[in-house]
Amino acid sequence: MVHHSGSIQSFKQQKGMNISKSEIAKETPLKPSRRSLPCLAQSFAYSKSLSQSTSLFHSIESEPQAHTSVTSISADKAEQVNPEEDKKDSVLKCSFADLSDFCLGLGKDKDYLDESEHANYDRSRLIKDFVPKDDSESKKRLSKNDMNYIASSGLLFKDGKKRIDYILVYRKSNIQFDKRNTFEKNLRAEGLMLEKEPAVANADIMFIKIHIPWDTLCKYAERLNIRMPFRKRSYYTDPRSKSTGSMHNYFRRLKKWMSQNPMVLDKSAFPDLEESDCYTGPFSRARIHHFIINNKDTFFSNATRSRIVYHMLQHTKYENGISKVGICKLINNGSYIAAFPPHEGAYKSSQPIKTHGPQNNRHLLYERWARWGMWYKHQPLDLIRLYFGEKIGLYFAWLGWYTGMLIPAALVGLCVFFYGIFTMNASQVSKEICKATEVFMCPLCEKNCSLQRLNESCIYAKVTYLFDNGGTVFFAIFMAIWATVFLEFWKRRRSTLTYTWDLIEWEEEEETLRPQFEAKYYKMERVNPISGKPEPHQPSSDKVSRLLVSISGIFFMISLVITAVFAVVVYRLVVMEQFASFKWNFIKQHWQFATSAAAVCINFVIIMVLNLAYEKIAYLLTNLEYPRTESEWENSFALKMFLFQFVNLNSSIFYIAFFLGRFVGHPGNYNKLFNRWRLEECHPSGCLIDLCLQMGVIMFLKQIWNNFMELGYPLIQNWWSRHKIRRGIQDASIPQWENDWNLQPMNIHGLMDEYLEMVLQFGFTTIFVAAFPLAPLLALLNNIIEIRLDAYKFVTQWRRPLPARATDIGIWYGILEGIGILAVITNAFVIAITSDYIPRFVYEYKYGPCAGHFEYGENCLKGYVNNSLSFFDLSELGLGKSGYCRYRDYRGPPWSSKPYEFTLQYWHILAARLAFIIVFEHLVFGIKSFIAYLIPDVPKNLYDRIRREKYLVQEMMYEAELEHLQQQRRKSGHPVHHEWP
Repeated sequence: MVHHSGSIQSFKQQKGMNISKSEIAKETPLKPSRRSLPCLAQSFAYSKSLSQSTSLFHSIESEPQAHTSVTSISADKAEQVNPEEDKKDSVLKCSFADLSDFCLGLGKDKDYLDESEHANYDRSRLIKDFVPKDDSESKKRLSKNDMNYIASSGLLFKDGKKRIDYILVYRKSNIQFDKRNTFEKNLRAEGLMLEKEPAVANADIMFIKIHIPWDTLCKYAERLNIRMPFRKRSYYTDPRSKSTGSMHNYFRRLKKWMSQNPMVLDKSAFPDLEESDCYTGPFSRARIHHFIINNKDTFFSNATRSRIVYHMLQHTKYENGISKVGICKLINNGSYIAAFPPHEGAYKSSQPIKTHGPQNNRHLLYERWARWGMWYKHQPLDLIRLYFGEKIGLYFAWLGWYTGMLIPAALVGLCVFFYGIFTMNASQVSKEICKATEVFMCPLCEKNCSLQRLNESCIYAKVTYLFDNGGTVFFAIFMAIWATVFLEFWKRRRSTLTYTWDLIEWEEEEETLRPQFEAKYYKMERVNPISGKPEPHQPSSDKVSRLLVSISGIFFMISLVITAVFAVVVYRLVVMEQFASFKWNFIKQHWQFATSAAAVCINFVIIMVLNLAYEKIAYLLTNLEYPRTESEWENSFALKMFLFQFVNLNSSIFYIAFFLGRFVGHPGNYNKLFNRWRLEECHPSGCLIDLCLQMGVIMFLKQIWNNFMELGYPLIQNWWSRHKIRRGIQDASIPQWENDWNLQPMNIHGLMDEYLEMVLQFGFTTIFVAAFPLAPLLALLNNIIEIRLDAYKFVTQWRRPLPARATDIGIWYGILEGIGILAVITNAFVIAITSDYIPRFVYEYKYGPCAGHFEYGENCLKGYVNNSLSFFDLSELGLGKSGYCRYRDYRGPPWSSKPYEFTLQYWHILAARLAFIIVFEHLVFGIKSFIAYLIPDVPKNLYDRIRREKYLVQEMMYEAELEHLQQQRRKSGHPVHHEWP
């Protein structure tokens, strides 16, 4: 798309047109051009129902309103807007007879005096339940709520006319009233309207309601280049596509089936978001006649109004000095205790939504999205974006996409697991272990362990086979390819959403500096290469030194994690002797399982405790770096939190996968830690069962803990807040903004915690999936709950967050790609080193019955268990025992010329393992790269549509401006030309 104002100015310069600021100010409004008729006609039924359902609001607006001139204080000069001239601009005249109902005589807002902190307020207005007469269909019934919720929910000033766009909260007992008074005075000077009102339940709490008038809204919308709808979209269809009639019929039948799919939402239950079907351009007051303004109160959405107010709050001074600016600093120093946009009324209604329709968008989101009964339905992403903003909308779009892509991964993993179940009894390895009644294994500990028959490991051998069978390699390759397909198709999905939500060119906007950065480096300036304006600059030497300190802190915390893992390893070495001599017979028989389970639980507690410390340290290190913008701060903080928690969660898993039982030595010459504790060995069936146990317990417990902290903790806090309020007052007399204040604020890091939880889960799902094929299934079940849990939390338990904009998921995409690469490497090592796949493969083709030849029906793994166990002479232990015991290794027997030395088979297996790792990695990386090359980031039809729309926007701008000039000539009596004068 093309920037509106930029394209018009450049066109005028080419044509020799120059319009001064005074001419722009005197420019009279025009009738909507003929190109705007499709969008206006489309909106006619919508607005007609609005006029019936919002009669209360229209009767209020019909009163003449006076308005004071708005003064814009800038660094260069003050800009004064003439109220008489602005009043002319605010009146929209419609020449179409059919659209006369759209024309609203919107005048000016009255000035007002700031109310005292102890003002009396008529609470009856807050609980009005204005329900208009409704004889239309359910879809028309939805349109009444766009304005009616304002009156019915009490989201108005005391005059019952001005809507509330933002809420500030402070305590009367706070002594920093000078900063507040200066801040509020400057807000009024910028054009905002403020009204104070004390809280109902707490006499010490004071609310400041903020309303942004139309003139101020237009001024800042122009400054911020906010794109608004101005023409109906016309979709381009290639004539050659008519020849593909059979394909069109197929897609038509598929679309008809999809409409009957129970997972698809009923679109008639949602409002028609007509602005998404129109071209948009940067808003300009000088070109206001180009835009489709059916109603000034609904032209800018609630999310846009909140963003503009927040921008003003962030850039308004409260004291003299360059660093004394912004609501965030006032909240940090205690002048205010909260700032938030209000919710659109209650999320529940006593009347059913099917018969009476939703009361507001919040109610609609709850009924059609956040309820647990909607767990199988698709998400209403457009409505989520409209209510919470594009940033949160993209999070839920990504989470839904990730959950949907987990379905094939979970099914394949389940098939691999069931394949292990059905072939478990036919496994040659399990058969040989279960029948080995005369094979004795060497003691696994020093003092309290005795000889153990190999057949006692029969159950462990069968369980191990469930996760280490013929489908393991296939599933590891499949998951590596799945991760690539997931990320590549998400890029296509993201491009479609950014087009639909009009974010294609938003990323070109220059992000504002963080107030902390400006305050720190305001003395050092340089010219911004993009804006051409001087701005604070951080010297390279200062930046490098701060980064070095931050990196040192990161390595210190990672070393702390490794120390904690080492402590858990020492714990395992100490307690395994105790469990081996435990009084309870069950624990004594299964002391290895008991040792692993206790170590996993202790490790989980350590993980959760360290996570609390990591967040504070990551916050301090990020602030120490003084990032330039908010996005840089979020990316730096997110990267640190991911590194900390990833190492914290996976370090013990890496130990079990690649180090447990690798360096223990052999009987008679065991390696000992600090020459005291003998290193832990794997179970006779292998170490894979320990890895599965570690992954399963940590993944399950962490998901339960996260779900409790996300929903259970806010539920308890909100219940306690309501309980305290009910002691002295009924909920019905509490206004909406005070109910919002009693909710929990969104966490200070925004969506970082939500993304971090899912990205860590993605790591669990892909990195060690060869050892735990049920991980995608557990992730799928968790995410189905997570979507509704997050939805319920956003809609009912949290204050409404600021509707921020974004074009992608930020740094998390790069982290996901890094995890995908790491997953290929780790799975290659798990298959080659942790599992017995390579030893079985080498035996099958080199040392087994099939070595050198192959006959159909011959069991090539016959004798594998006996071949994989080495001999040890018990007389060498000095315990008065004779005979031989067996242990897992490839070493020479006591009677060989080189007893207890590695055999040739050991080196063959080692070479095969290294070869497998190299071949597996190159093969999978090649497939991943080829798939990424085949899948374009932007769909071809979307790419063509974007290019065509750029062309159409230029044509529309030209014709709209030409029509504007022709109408001016008609009014002035000059002849009308069809070309530029």
